[in-house]
Amino acid sequence: MNFSRKQSIEKATAPKRVLVIYGPRRVGKTTLLRSYLDSRKDRKTLSVVGDDFRVRELFGREVREDILDFARPYDIVAIDEAQQVPSIGLGMKMLIDAFPEKEFILTGSSSFELSSEIGEPLTGRHFVMTLLPIAQSEMTASRFELVSGLEDFLVYGSYPDVLLAKSGAEKERILNELVSSYLYRDILALDRIKSPDLLRDIVRMLAFQVGSEVSQNEIAVALKTDTKTVGRYLDLLEKMFVIRRVRGFSRNLRNEITKKAKYYFLDNGVRNAVIGQFGSLVSRNDVGQLWENFVFMELVKQNAIADGSDAYYFWRTHTGKEVDIIREFRGALMAIECKWSDLSKEPKLWKETYPESSFMTVNRKNYLDTLVPREETGN
Repeated sequence: MNFSRKQSIEKATAPKRVLVIYGPRRVGKTTLLRSYLDSRKDRKTLSVVGDDFRVRELFGREVREDILDFARPYDIVAIDEAQQVPSIGLGMKMLIDAFPEKEFILTGSSSFELSSEIGEPLTGRHFVMTLLPIAQSEMTASRFELVSGLEDFLVYGSYPDVLLAKSGAEKERILNELVSSYLYRDILALDRIKSPDLLRDIVRMLAFQVGSEVSQNEIAVALKTDTKTVGRYLDLLEKMFVIRRVRGFSRNLRNEITKKAKYYFLDNGVRNAVIGQFGSLVSRNDVGQLWENFVFMELVKQNAIADGSDAYYFWRTHTGKEVDIIREFRGALMAIECKWSDLSKEPKLWKETYPESSFMTVNRKNYLDTLVPREETGN
């Protein structure tokens, strides 16, 4: 399966601004960065990695003249995996202030580490691009090929390496390695994470609760820990690009649920690797969960590609009325039900409460019309 990234670094760069590209490991940040730098042969470029001890030492010393000398000869300076560089925010502030005409690009696979470093020093001095696993609209395939490959997308997800793999066994190997090395090793390397077993158990519980409201208290009781610890782990999992939290939507009714949250995985393949389930859809009892996770993340990817400002929620009342996904864009509301094979009716209470909203069911027969406009595939 071939694909082509639609997000453009060239469109995101701006004078007097650092471009920060966030996203999980192995999602293609380095490839996108290299492609951009290769296209700028007219400019003198410097590209380094954050785990280079010389780069870490240079920025860690915080000596202004040394940092300026580092970038002075170049038009474009890029630092890959910049979360590993101490005092990177302060150093980039020095560079932007001294060389407003130059381009500076950082990539990071941990928004927790990198955003904490760049937060105050680069306030008003940076733009953010988030790179996610490959979207359906980024795949250079016909609509027939996309529909034919739908089961693979639900089971194995859409990380670049996975899409390029030739067999199911190879896809499983890549995903298992990704989960063990990135999800667990990288997160456990953070000082705030002390228990590998607790982390694994929390992630597994989330994997089995995709599409359902998650109670931090229930997780804490089940795993014999406290809600504060669970909340901290969930926050880190989100900032390390493993999960995406969604809040309950409420404007009018007192019985609308707002305190609980849903958690989706950024990639179906990662979710399935966490629980060790790569079986075909006919043998699974979680197709509805896989479908909802897939649809939600495709909506999020399209919004990121378009550099949109859509917000996403779920809707549920204490009496059990619910809608899977609420999309808010430009003040308008759309209620979305995710059904693998069926159609569903718009909840009467939702329509009565939000009469100006629209409604749709996304199933496997119509999903491409919602997620991949026909002109984007040419078929």
